[in-house]
Amino acid sequence: MSLPKTILVPTDFSSHAEQALDFALELASKLDATVHVLNVIGVPALGVPELGVAVTSSVIDQIVKENTSALEKLVGVHAGKAKLGEPILRTGDARDEILHVAEELKADLIVMATHGRRGVARALLGSVAEMVVRTSPIPVLTVRAKKGKS
Repeated sequence: MSLPKTILVPTDFSSHAEQALDFALELASKLDATVHVLNVIGVPALGVPELGVAVTSSVIDQIVKENTSALEKLVGVHAGKAKLGEPILRTGDARDEILHVAEELKADLIVMATHGRRGVARALLGSVAEMVVRTSPIPVLTVRAKKGKS
């Protein structure tokens, strides 16, 4: 097994995800790897007819615009810490899109935050990180948030 040269970091713009990105950038700088930052706009945010949620195209456009801007800003803030690929924005189920993008990039490693939820909270909210860890054909490094940071 060789050391990673292409690292995918999914983000939801939370402080947890920021910590995972910081870790990935530090690792990438030491390995001369490239970090690709991904944001997935979840399907429920775009409206799901089965749930009775209707979202107009202008609202969808606004969500895409805001996430694109936030993603570009996030990547810009971290420029120079390590090699960064173009930011990637996708829509759909985050669990599926993370794996699809990793495959497209031929990523060697996924670095992502985990919220560390347990019990009912995990059962109700599900765990993107857990599903990615269980189904990814490449290594997944999860970064748990430091205490006192939310």
